[in-house]
Amino acid sequence: MDTLISYQRPDGASASAYLSEGKPGAAAPGLVVIQEWWGLNEQIRGVADRLAAAGYRALVPDLYRGKQALEEQEAQHLMQGLDFASAAGQDVRGAVQYLKSTGSAKVGVTGFCMGGALTLLAAVNVPEADAFVVWYGCPPLEYIDATRIRAPIQGHFGTRDSVFPIGQVALLESKLSAAQVAFEFHRYDAQHAFANETADSKHLAYLKHDPAAAALAWQRTEEFLAKHLKS
Repeated sequence: MDTLISYQRPDGASASAYLSEGKPGAAAPGLVVIQEWWGLNEQIRGVADRLAAAGYRALVPDLYRGKQALEEQEAQHLMQGLDFASAAGQDVRGAVQYLKSTGSAKVGVTGFCMGGALTLLAAVNVPEADAFVVWYGCPPLEYIDATRIRAPIQGHFGTRDSVFPIGQVALLESKLSAAQVAFEFHRYDAQHAFANETADSKHLAYLKHDPAAAALAWQRTEEFLAKHLKS
């Protein structure tokens, strides 16, 4: 079952999200899914549905407040207008708190592209979350206080990603290691958005779906989430 719900952010403001779950009210683990820069579109809803079919209550916060982008310039405009600190510390944190307050004993966070960067920010700013999975995204490293991260992180990155260069990932690894954060990062011979099955339809040279890399990354993701959220 899937539906649009509203929930409360820590600051008391109301936010909306797409909720996909097998049996409403069932005490399944939760996952907050963070959108790419395109918004809360059908593709990211499909990701939530996939996770719901795997036994999770998947919640996708509507960070753009009802707006979606079809073209690159629209997406860039919407992303530039987003307050990342508020999105991570309020929208995502409130979504984690909502899932925990409505039956999920453990809740993870995962995100793609822009959502991957927000997942790392959430690792710093959402202490209630139990695991994080990052897909090809990384914020400026000065915004990551690794000493505040308490939950394990898994990451998936393309070595030919021109949006989030792989060199930044190595610097991030060093920062996490210095703070003794539990993490595992995986690299794929792929471009940006390799797990997005609609990437090729955007007709942008830096986006390319890679079914083999996506399948391997999803297998690793499902094993990681089961270990940290279902056990």
